[in-house]
Amino acid sequence: MELFLEILAAVTGIIYLWLEYRASIYLWIVGIIMPAIYIAVYYDAGIYANLGINVYYLVVALYGWWVWRYGGRKQNRTEMPVTRMPVRYYLWAAVVCTVLFFGLAWLLIYHTDSDVPWLDAFTTALSVVGMWMLARKYVEQWWVWIVVDTVSVGMYIDKALYYLAMLYITYVVVAVFGYMKWKKLMQ
Repeated sequence: MELFLEILAAVTGIIYLWLEYRASIYLWIVGIIMPAIYIAVYYDAGIYANLGINVYYLVVALYGWWVWRYGGRKQNRTEMPVTRMPVRYYLWAAVVCTVLFFGLAWLLIYHTDSDVPWLDAFTTALSVVGMWMLARKYVEQWWVWIVVDTVSVGMYIDKALYYLAMLYITYVVVAVFGYMKWKKLMQ
């Protein structure tokens, strides 16, 4: 069952990434299904912070659907365009990421049996910010995912989650192309 869930998570992840690359609003539907699968996979692997973030992903998927569909404002009923992240959010994003990273690392070290607490905390903290950036349709979110996905490849290989490692290698490649595509969508 563990291998089946890992493969199902990888297939769902590819569909999600393809929809994200295309800047399709339907990525949020897959974004509701995918976290449920990942919760089971991460629980079995003892990657607890990544497990926990999938609850956040469920909530952000609902928020992302609404923002992408309505532009984040009730009076604006058009789909939100791809934009650059305003400079004023960079400090906020860095603070949130740093606080989450150290907080999660502390929780994982002292309150779980995780053997990858630093990597798990890092990818989770950065993913929180990256997911928010995706929901706001900021082109820079692709850079966040390139870092998260690259670090995740190593973590998944260490945990013998080889299908997920292959998926995340694919994520890195598609994230590079996704960045280029979204830059074109901005113009």
